[in-house]
Amino acid sequence: MEFDDCVTIALSKGRIFKETLPLLSHAGIEPADDPETSRKLILDTNRPQVKLVIIRASDVPTYVQYGAADLGVAGKDVLLEHGGEGLYEPLDLRIAKCRLVVAGPKGGRPGKGRLRVATKYVNSARRHFAAQGRQVEIIKLYGSMELAPLVGLSDLIVDLVDTGNTLKANGLVPLEPVCDISSRLVINKASWKMKHRSIKALLAALQGAVTGAGGRDND
Repeated sequence: MEFDDCVTIALSKGRIFKETLPLLSHAGIEPADDPETSRKLILDTNRPQVKLVIIRASDVPTYVQYGAADLGVAGKDVLLEHGGEGLYEPLDLRIAKCRLVVAGPKGGRPGKGRLRVATKYVNSARRHFAAQGRQVEIIKLYGSMELAPLVGLSDLIVDLVDTGNTLKANGLVPLEPVCDISSRLVINKASWKMKHRSIKALLAALQGAVTGAGGRDND
């Protein structure tokens, strides 16, 4: 696959980067450096026209929205908080899967009074409880959500769960689902128009990689 334009892809370190690599490889793109060991924030690839920008996961939609990156890979949890302005979200990459849940102490659900809920997913939590007609006070935290109910800061938390081991270790259990999470490809709307041929070709290659991976999973 040849690129007619310079294309910048925003990625975050860790699980998303590692699980995106095979998809990029299917599109013929290989990073020149490992972001876990390199201090570079802009990584070259084997394709001179393609660069990878390494940023915080929560910043990916913003970089893409404002055109600092043409494309990006972000978790649906991050996109729900961002709101999706200025972005196309054409493809579920089916990677970095987990769940956003309401969790709390063992022993049942709290009563129907006004509850305090600790989370960094403020918008998702607010929408979830509003849809149920439940009044809650949202307390925004940036980490260690499981601690909040243990020290009386909140009644519940809304957080991502993969294996559930961290919840279990702290005496908490999932109480109700909010939504399933996976990583999505997002595209800047202006880039889609200005660099349409290159981005469309990359999108098609990634779609093929996702479809192929799905087929292997079902074997």
